[in-house]
Amino acid sequence: MRLTVKYFASIREALGQGSEAVDTSAADLQALRDELVARGGAYAQALARGKSVRMALNQVMSDEAAALSEGCEVAFFPPVTGG
Repeated sequence: MRLTVKYFASIREALGQGSEAVDTSAADLQALRDELVARGGAYAQALARGKSVRMALNQVMSDEAAALSEGCEVAFFPPVTGG
């Protein structure tokens, strides 16, 4: 399936892009994240399992078990802090 993946803040900076269209066979957010990490390089570093990364599916905060569907929008971003 094809979906849009958006990256924000430090993740966007690390990857050098704000969004991309992705063809995936991932069924949920966890599997998609794993696919992106498997690309290696900046993806592996920015989205690594040990890093705190928030995810949204169709602009709704979601956990890794959220199911993906054709044409959906996924966003990855670091936790936001105020100050």
